[in-house]
Amino acid sequence: MPSSGMDLKLQAEELLGSKLDRVRVVTDTTQFMDLSRGDVLDLQDRRYLVTGVAYEGRFGLDEEPKHWVKRALDFSDGSQKLIKLVFFEEFDLPIGGLKVRCFRSPRKEARILELVRGRPQFMQGISFLDQAGNEVRVLDRIPGLSLDKNLDALKLTHPAYFEGHLRANLQKFLGCLEAIAFLHQRGERHGDIRRDHIYIHSQNRSWIWIDFDYNFDFKESPFGLDLFGLGNVLCYVLGRGIPTLHQLKQERPEVLDRLDTGDLSLVIPNRVFNLKKVYPYLPEEINRVLMHFAASTPVYYERVEEIIDDLRAGMAQLPGPAKEERP
Repeated sequence: MPSSGMDLKLQAEELLGSKLDRVRVVTDTTQFMDLSRGDVLDLQDRRYLVTGVAYEGRFGLDEEPKHWVKRALDFSDGSQKLIKLVFFEEFDLPIGGLKVRCFRSPRKEARILELVRGRPQFMQGISFLDQAGNEVRVLDRIPGLSLDKNLDALKLTHPAYFEGHLRANLQKFLGCLEAIAFLHQRGERHGDIRRDHIYIHSQNRSWIWIDFDYNFDFKESPFGLDLFGLGNVLCYVLGRGIPTLHQLKQERPEVLDRLDTGDLSLVIPNRVFNLKKVYPYLPEEINRVLMHFAASTPVYYERVEEIIDDLRAGMAQLPGPAKEERP
């Protein structure tokens, strides 16, 4: 039996631990901009109390609200959730001389959530259709921070990072690569591979992929955008950040004399991918993996498994045993 309006308000306040001005039951999420704190989403007899809006967490946009993503509490057990509502957008992304059409697909994300259920390398969640037929995804909150925030917090010189952390971090990244291979082998793509789309669990330190709602149309290379994204993340892990021409000009101008256009990223040409010219102690076998994503490469990776094989072989040249580190 549905709760009365007053009973529901009392339940919501008890769940939240604070007073609410009003409580409203919502079964149609089409107008997601109108949903706010105190709204109760009723999704196929499961109820979630909206507590606020999520914020963008990348590239200086930490204060940018994502109005289609709500923070919420599950009425059944009080657990924290992120609720992604239907929001469509598309754009063209230049890759070399090509343009790749990228677009949001709530149905694709719901499909992947079903595919990866129970796999700890991926965020977990379930999907509901609201009364208007919108694909609403309810996601478990992951305690922790994104990969880039974890690495930025280390505050180490690169030589110290190389000696003490790189091998263990690459071992974790291999697990991320294997997770993407799992998707590709089943004809699915992540669609938006970025360094802030890997979260590091604050307790068990596992690396977890999040956000699967982007897809892309890249006829020349069906998995190409995922592969280029993996190259960017690999560069970030190897360098504890991706050096840019501007940064090197300010901090290490002598490196610029060693660079040419072939050392730069094929996709974002102000990023330096030939890290051996920046960090000469980086093993050639590891740097060679990265150079498959540089502007000078004559050969691209076509499968994630190729990256895994090359990276695993190159890791034998790194210092120290593969041990658990807190990145």
